[in-house]
Amino acid sequence: MKWHWRSIASLALGLGALGVVLPGLPTTPFLLLAAWAGARGWPQMEQRLLRHPKYGPVIIDWRERRAVPRKAKWMASALMLSSLVSIWLLPAPMLLRWFLTLFLPCVALWLWSRPNS
Repeated sequence: MKWHWRSIASLALGLGALGVVLPGLPTTPFLLLAAWAGARGWPQMEQRLLRHPKYGPVIIDWRERRAVPRKAKWMASALMLSSLVSIWLLPAPMLLRWFLTLFLPCVALWLWSRPNS
């Protein structure tokens, strides 16, 4: 099972690294997933993530208090809003438009209900 957790951690870490340079791709959720999977099969990577000067405190705040930085909440909300606007302006299936119109505000409400870190 160790290879299973390491594969998940590696994939999540790679996607998180892409999120650093690609706008619209979130970094933090992938790093949270990488740390979670790393704790199960790759403790050295988990510890390295927890010691990271920028992302370590975010991971620790999430684990201890389920807290999200205010800046991350604003960025996520702006990206969700831009996604909604785009999906209604560009050709897309009507079912997808309505699903996202209902789903993304629920995600935003949940996100803003988390404590600030």
